[in-house]
Amino acid sequence: MPGKQPNLFAFSDVDALAPALRSYLISCQNAGLTRHEVFKVAVSGGSLPKTLAKALLAVPKSEDDAIKFDKWEIFFADERAVPLDHEDSNYGLLKKELLDKIPPELGQPTIHPIDTQYLNDTQELADQYEKVLVNSFAKGDSVKLPIFDLLLLGSGPDGHTCSLFPGHPLLRETDAWVAPIEDSPKPPPRRITLTLPVVTHAVKVAFVATGGGKKEIMKEIFEQGNGLPCALVNEATGERCSWFVDHAAVEGVSFPRRGFL
Repeated sequence: MPGKQPNLFAFSDVDALAPALRSYLISCQNAGLTRHEVFKVAVSGGSLPKTLAKALLAVPKSEDDAIKFDKWEIFFADERAVPLDHEDSNYGLLKKELLDKIPPELGQPTIHPIDTQYLNDTQELADQYEKVLVNSFAKGDSVKLPIFDLLLLGSGPDGHTCSLFPGHPLLRETDAWVAPIEDSPKPPPRRITLTLPVVTHAVKVAFVATGGGKKEIMKEIFEQGNGLPCALVNEATGERCSWFVDHAAVEGVSFPRRGFL
């Protein structure tokens, strides 16, 4: 287990959080480009895409403040077994909030949505998405786990992240990279998700959590852990994990905040 704690960066509101998140994303992007000339990122849904858009679509302040979208490969940390234009689709949400708003001159990222011909069979849907990861990360080599440059995640009010839910048997999955879930406690019930070992194997993990509705679960995640999926990610990744939160989400949480440089 890592000896160091995750970074908790707290801001007055989302408008103050967004430029710091942008700076963090650029540093992760540039590290990925240095490592393998591409930036491989997995994103989840919820309120995250809207905050991402605020961070990524801002006008660059300098040459160093550049988002190189044409070098981005975007995967989905979890996805609902619904058509891509369905209101529950994480792809659809990201498309509406961010992808459709990227100016052409910034380049377009490579997007890896689910293959909707397998919506009726979540195991096959998960297997096919795992093949997409194998093609991108393994390329003929035997690789135990894919190494994303960054995972961009949210936290549910129950402490779930991706579609990994508290107390669910899926938290013990160690072989699959992508797994199906048929009984999500949050609708829709049928989904696929990256497994916990894939999440914790990333170079960096960032959570974005905002609003007073998060403060009770944030207290539990950071003060007790209790085996909550978000806490398991914290414990496994340590300082590779950063939380971008507003003050409302961490009001009363006993955990050291860090200044974002």
